[in-house]
Amino acid sequence: MTTLSDRPVSQPLPRLADPRLEPVAAKVARGERLSAADGLLLLTTPDLLTVGRLADSVRQRLCGDAVFYNVNRHLNATNYCVAGCKFCAFARKAGEEGGWLKSWQEIEGIVGGLSPRTTEIHTVNGHHPDLPLSWYEEYLRRMKAVRPDIHLKAFTAAEIHWFHEHDSLPVQTVLERLRAAGLGSLSGGGCEVLVERVHRKMFPGKCGAEEWLEVHRTAHGMGIPTTATILFNHIETLEERVEHLVRLRDAQDEAPGFMAFVPLPFHPENTFFAKRWRPATGYTELRMVATARLMLDNFPHVKAYWLTLGTEIAQIALSFGASDIDGTVEEEHIMHMAGSDAPQLVTEAGLRRMIEEAGRVPVERDTIYRPVRAAEMQGATVPPLDDLPAALRDALLMAWRSEPPRVEATA
Repeated sequence: MTTLSDRPVSQPLPRLADPRLEPVAAKVARGERLSAADGLLLLTTPDLLTVGRLADSVRQRLCGDAVFYNVNRHLNATNYCVAGCKFCAFARKAGEEGGWLKSWQEIEGIVGGLSPRTTEIHTVNGHHPDLPLSWYEEYLRRMKAVRPDIHLKAFTAAEIHWFHEHDSLPVQTVLERLRAAGLGSLSGGGCEVLVERVHRKMFPGKCGAEEWLEVHRTAHGMGIPTTATILFNHIETLEERVEHLVRLRDAQDEAPGFMAFVPLPFHPENTFFAKRWRPATGYTELRMVATARLMLDNFPHVKAYWLTLGTEIAQIALSFGASDIDGTVEEEHIMHMAGSDAPQLVTEAGLRRMIEEAGRVPVERDTIYRPVRAAEMQGATVPPLDDLPAALRDALLMAWRSEPPRVEATA
């Protein structure tokens, strides 16, 4: 696959402050796939505004003016973890102060207290040393028993790989059992950067790049949609950021099923790196969003995740290639324990205002990118499905087929 679209594309080139970008801009205008060398240039050129304009043209081509969000709730059942990742402020060892394992009563109370309009629970946890797979099956079943209608976006590929190791079960068996208990899709975190050097130095206690990718390939082959992330601005090089994007792009070509890519800037507070590393600047964050949109031509969406970027940068990122701003969240621990100063909650009205002020059309979605109210898509100039790149189209179709058709919301 070498083009952004299966149909001919031609767009005028923007004015360039850096002439080295001219071949890249020409490729984007023709809908051609960018190389790793192009990706590195996007991460090093001083002409960030041109990079942003190019990314925004791809967003427009793939998504029209729609920016998606959902009404969701994060839930972290436990932060006890044996992985020992150097970048993590969330995890605690068994018995350590600040650790928790929520009771069934607490979990059911949280789920039962959700607004009827909440469509998703997003749950990721530590690699608990003792809990068997059967505990996680019961966890999903209990949430579904309280809210049968809700989508459970549950566990990273690293967690799935941990369950596989802990219970000595094939990855596919783990996924089959979790899906039978209520799993709807996988979260995209857990590998941080798909490069073995970074794995060895930063998180040797959990799965590496190939194991992480294999979990996603297996999930996609089973019809389970997923997302993907990058944790950037720590020890990784710019070349390794590009390698991460290329490996994800290749994986999507091979086994479509990634719905979105989420750039996550590293928050160093309360971690091993607290006095060694500075947080990413807005300039770096916007560049990562834009570069991702340009390189990941087969991913339906790139998120401006307001929880990690902050609401101000996330809103600007809607003009740098992002077509999703995530959801209401309500409560989050992982990034806030690492020093994020973003709010715990942004209301639906607040999300819609952010999107509208950026000149886009807000569309409430469910987890698998179906609009909750189809009428919101009117006026968003979203391109027909047949005009989208094959792997991107296949990823969306697989996600949509993973659940029964939606019942149209009336309010």
